[in-house]
Amino acid sequence: MGGRAAVRIVGIDTSLRSTGVGIIETAGAAIRLVEAMTLSFPASTARSACLAGLDDGLARLIAQYAPAAAAVEGIFYCRNVKTAVTLGEARGVVIAACARAGLPVYEYSPRRVKQALVGHGEADKEQVARMVIRLLGLKETPQEDSADALAIAICHAHAHTAIAALAPKAI
Repeated sequence: MGGRAAVRIVGIDTSLRSTGVGIIETAGAAIRLVEAMTLSFPASTARSACLAGLDDGLARLIAQYAPAAAAVEGIFYCRNVKTAVTLGEARGVVIAACARAGLPVYEYSPRRVKQALVGHGEADKEQVARMVIRLLGLKETPQEDSADALAIAICHAHAHTAIAALAPKAI
């Protein structure tokens, strides 16, 4: 990927039942897909088992692909308290799994991810997915959760190459 050292970034779109994971590699302006997948758990799976599976699945992916950083979607407003708590539990597992592996974790608001990929924060999921396809040179659209995770990783790649003073701090 050119003369610059390649850096792997894992983007994670967290949820309890369907967490998207996207791993990209960047070197300067070059960017390529390494892996895109979804960690899925059926509705019949107990919440505690989903959280354990999320932790285990991320630990295995991090060990296999050795990313240098993790990027997660930031907290957003949620009207349903139960949904917010469940999402918070899943986010906690994701952040802890990354931290345990020694990865710095960066957080990006949904609006910032959309701005980084499409140029404005009001873009819809389809517009973001099309940009993921274009930027990574994919032949087909990734599954929705993994496309969102790839968008988060790409957003971090853009921030990572920005002026250091403007780059987000690890959480």
